[in-house]
Amino acid sequence: MLRTTFSARAVTRPLRAALSTTTRAMAQGDTGAPPKTGGQGDAFQRRERANEDYAIRQREKEKLLELKKKLTEQQQHLERLAKHIDEITKEQGGEQN
Repeated sequence: MLRTTFSARAVTRPLRAALSTTTRAMAQGDTGAPPKTGGQGDAFQRRERANEDYAIRQREKEKLLELKKKLTEQQQHLERLAKHIDEITKEQGGEQN
């Protein structure tokens, strides 16, 4: 009798979640946890920060090179325009050269 009572209750009882649904909180000193005093952090955080800084510097370097290229193209274009203006003014007799 006792055995049948337990098995009947086990079948009718809803199953609870087997997995934990709470978020994992980082404790002080865990890898990747923010430092309590606001310092540099552990080696993992310093390496990640250094990698991010390097990537940002590389993108900025590429942008600067592209801007320098555009600047030289614009300067060449301005020189061609200045030469063209000089030729036109010489043909029209505006300058006494």
